[in-house]
Amino acid sequence: MALVSQTGSAHRIGVESVRRSGGFMAFKLCTHMESLKMKENLISASSLSYSSGNLADGLRLDSARMRSKRGGRVIVATGAPAEEATVATQPLTKEDLVAYLASGCKPKEKWRIGTEHEKFGFQIGSLRPMTYEQISGLLNGLAERFGWEKVMEGSDIIGLRQGMQGISLEPGGQFELSGAPLQTLHQTCAEVNSHLYQAKAVAEEMGIGFLGIGFQPKWRREDIPMMPKGRYKIIENYMPKVGSLGLDMMLRTCTVQVNLDFDSEADMIRKFRVGLALQPIATALFANSPFTEGKPNGYLSMRSQIWTDTDNSRTGMLPFVFDDSFGFEKYVDYALDVPMYFIYRKKKYIDCSGMSFRDFMAGKLSPVPGEFPTLSDWENHLTTIYPEVRLKRYLEMRGGDGGPWRRICALPAFWVGLLYDEVSLQNALDITADWTPEERQMLRNEVPITGLNTPFRDGLLKHVAQDVVELAKDGLKRRGFKESGFLNEVTEVARTGVTLAEKMLGLYNGKWGQNVDPVFEELLY
Repeated sequence: MALVSQTGSAHRIGVESVRRSGGFMAFKLCTHMESLKMKENLISASSLSYSSGNLADGLRLDSARMRSKRGGRVIVATGAPAEEATVATQPLTKEDLVAYLASGCKPKEKWRIGTEHEKFGFQIGSLRPMTYEQISGLLNGLAERFGWEKVMEGSDIIGLRQGMQGISLEPGGQFELSGAPLQTLHQTCAEVNSHLYQAKAVAEEMGIGFLGIGFQPKWRREDIPMMPKGRYKIIENYMPKVGSLGLDMMLRTCTVQVNLDFDSEADMIRKFRVGLALQPIATALFANSPFTEGKPNGYLSMRSQIWTDTDNSRTGMLPFVFDDSFGFEKYVDYALDVPMYFIYRKKKYIDCSGMSFRDFMAGKLSPVPGEFPTLSDWENHLTTIYPEVRLKRYLEMRGGDGGPWRRICALPAFWVGLLYDEVSLQNALDITADWTPEERQMLRNEVPITGLNTPFRDGLLKHVAQDVVELAKDGLKRRGFKESGFLNEVTEVARTGVTLAEKMLGLYNGKWGQNVDPVFEELLY
């Protein structure tokens, strides 16, 4: 997933207060990221890069090192996924985990935009999903022609890296660009265009096309090959135990998301709350998954609906984020109670599905008794949590369906305009301040079905969406980069209340003659 925001070694964070039950614990986050002090521990990070994760796509800190020094010991977190360099002999404390999240704070001038998007590769003639052999050929072709570095798991190529960008595979072969940390949306759109040019240059010679949609419109779950990545086998076995749609999430969904920075705990809280409250509006604006196995499925965003029955212990709207006591520590408490999937040792995944990270911190994880987690294990665990907004050392907005290229640029534009401008952020907080937990959950439940025409209070959700899109446009204008044009398409969606999903349904019932195959041409990149 996305490599978001690089923090230089001379990055100043300042002093933050991190709220604890029974008082406050001050973390002095020192002038340089190399000396993040907490109590007697020192956690330092040099050139930290963000990497978001979807479906246990272990955190890729491509140029990162996080060290925790205790009594001469050094715990190093690095790799793809994050790997242990030294087996810990002393436990991490909860304060270490809180400090890890707090280390993401950075001043506004260091804020960046990290965009990631997934797409379905398919065989032009048959429309069938790409096989792993074809994906391997595609990845090797990109490496040879455009200078990408190969990422291997054993003898299998599973991704590519180039600078701060990454290309990875989701479980069903969804082809993903994890974007570099960029300053403007113009750079984001240029990055998307460059990626699509390269991918298409290789894929078209192989008879492969790419589809921009949120849910596989034609093929059954069993028609889609599982990618040869060790973590996916563990999750594939676990998913049916905790929900009925987890395998569909793994194999048949695509998303676009953006990862954004904050400057303090208080700033994180404000952005997290706006992101959660307005995530259903983003889902509605970008709804684009109305077909399943060749027919309408009754939803405008089937991708969003699938998350409601994937694994409720690690998904959802997180109502505790709106509590007065919320902060980094509360999120750590939540994450510690999310069951584990795996740990990564000696280049192998060890199945820990359903086990407790709290037990791991006490040296009581049954597959590795007496062993304590490193920060790498914590990084990996955080990538296996999938709420509508996710916190790591940055915030991930996770509510959007995959879609055509203009929408890849529009999704980050929507959130940057709202969250990176102080006036728009405060106005969004004011709009949502009196929304109840029940109303937020109602929107989350209903939007996948009725989109912008979901009834809300005295009107429809589209009326709120129109105001919110205007806030986003105003925020982009105040940024001064002439970025507001990236919202033109979603402005029209908000004005009319007609989503891309509804347009596709109209074509299906009209000139397509109730045949879903033309969507592969309509939404072809």
